[in-house]
Amino acid sequence: MIVKKGIVVLDFGGQYTQLIARRIREQEVFSAILPCNAKLEEIRRYDPAGIILSGGPSSVYDKDAPVCDPEVLRSAVPVLGICYGMQWMAHTLGGNVQPAERREYGRAQLEREGESKLFNGVPRSLRIWNSHGDHVVGLPSGFVVTGRTANAVAAIENAAAKLCAVEFHPEVLHTEFGTEILQNFVFAVCGATKNWDRAGFIGETVAAIQRQVGDARALCALSGGVDSAVAAALVHRAIGDRLTNVFVDTGMLRKNEYQDTLELLRKRVGLNVDGVDASKRFLSRLEGVTDPETKRKTIGADFIAVFAEEARKLSEQSTNGAGKIRFLVQGTLYPDVIESVSVKGPSATIKTHHNVGGLPKDMPFELIEPLRDLFKDEVRRIGRELGLPEEILVKHPFPGPGLAVRLIGEITRERLDTLRAADAVVVEEIRNAGLYEKVWQAFAVLLPVRSVGVMGDGRTYGDTIVVRVVDSQDAMTADWSRLPREVLEKISTRVVNEVAGVNRVVYDISSKPPSTIEWE
Repeated sequence: MIVKKGIVVLDFGGQYTQLIARRIREQEVFSAILPCNAKLEEIRRYDPAGIILSGGPSSVYDKDAPVCDPEVLRSAVPVLGICYGMQWMAHTLGGNVQPAERREYGRAQLEREGESKLFNGVPRSLRIWNSHGDHVVGLPSGFVVTGRTANAVAAIENAAAKLCAVEFHPEVLHTEFGTEILQNFVFAVCGATKNWDRAGFIGETVAAIQRQVGDARALCALSGGVDSAVAAALVHRAIGDRLTNVFVDTGMLRKNEYQDTLELLRKRVGLNVDGVDASKRFLSRLEGVTDPETKRKTIGADFIAVFAEEARKLSEQSTNGAGKIRFLVQGTLYPDVIESVSVKGPSATIKTHHNVGGLPKDMPFELIEPLRDLFKDEVRRIGRELGLPEEILVKHPFPGPGLAVRLIGEITRERLDTLRAADAVVVEEIRNAGLYEKVWQAFAVLLPVRSVGVMGDGRTYGDTIVVRVVDSQDAMTADWSRLPREVLEKISTRVVNEVAGVNRVVYDISSKPPSTIEWE
């Protein structure tokens, strides 16, 4: 969806690119991410009020350093360069960028110089967050320094050309007054107006779906989570009974998930939902598979095959002449897209999500993905506008491949039962502690590792369960949750006592990055 007069973020491969876009939307201004090598005509389609050049892991003097069209800097549209974006701006306009004698990673102190709209209302001295190994040592013509750290030029500006840049990351929470700096760029420098709200998104998206579908029919791949439920509600608002929702039991759902989800979606939400038990099919196809990417792609292909079969059945059963189902609705979110395929600049593929990179090329459907450019918190707010039950909206994210990517190694029914039981304990104790709605995600992982233990005065050689609980805002970054010791103790005690074959429980204290939230 294109909303004009917003902010276009050009992605040079930075790990925080999506966070920049999210911070702009928090100001109720539309933002879109395009690859840094997007053609100028594509950028102009958005008629942007401003352009942001993201950070990135490269150096401007690398042979294959990412670049964008230099005309972006001469387009009269205000531009903000961040980190690599600042270095590329300076380098392209004739400045000098060199490797730093002292690289800057983590916190630093910025001292402002002169006056700049970018720093309106910001103290003369503030803590910032750096992540770079190169410095701007020579300014392009017309630029002045507006901020320094002890080691480097930290902010520059050419006010006449509406070009400004910072070496640090205003989009991360570690930078003091980072939100104010971005607000100043959006409103004071670019003169943007608020053009992004939930009601507007719902209306425009419903209209776009109606144009796309016409008089045809659609099938929605429901998972029971917030993403697919909101996607289904949007499409149902657009085309009504011409949408049929399908909830597939892959055999890799959480405890009681299949029946509980069907009841919730049918009775509380009022959606037309067909339940399909395809557990035997999925588990037989995954027999002997241990590679995470193979798991994801196998599950993705089987999902499409199941939906194609259901669509064929529904088309044959149609008595009102509605005919063939042409569209498949999915609750794909922006983090799914970014981690799956490198479509927004040179950022790396992290893992294939079954509903993005895991889809077969010869799909029998056209896709409808109304949430594809949104983050989880945005989707939850839209769900509330649509009137979905809070029980759905506060649900923790659950991966499309289900427990397959939380069960490391070979998938068997016995190991799935072990993981299901342990996972239920983790979630129940998180709820009992009043923490379920305070943490982003809580779940169990089963390792292909056995260890020696002692139970009932006898030696055991049992399975290992990992407890994973994280705090996040958008799944692009996450930190491990500092759970109270008594909660961890209850989880460990119950898992070992109640889940047959498990004699060891460990707690994952890895953040994202460098880890991902899911284990596979």
